[in-house]
Amino acid sequence: MEQKIRAKLEQTREMLQADGGDLEIVSIKGTTVQLRLTGACGGCPHATMTIKQGIERILRQDVDPNIIVEQVK
Repeated sequence: MEQKIRAKLEQTREMLQADGGDLEIVSIKGTTVQLRLTGACGGCPHATMTIKQGIERILRQDVDPNIIVEQVK
């Protein structure tokens, strides 16, 4: 499952990079994914929304419905 998560996050990074941001994978333990948003996304007031309604939604839809994404600062 970790490989699927990493592959999907790599695709998601392209969208973030197009807006001047990026993400860093801090850890993947089972269905819990810890990410750090960097660049323009790191200081964005919508970062939590990007994590939960964007990245987590995509991972749940495409990889596993039980995935939880946590933001690490």
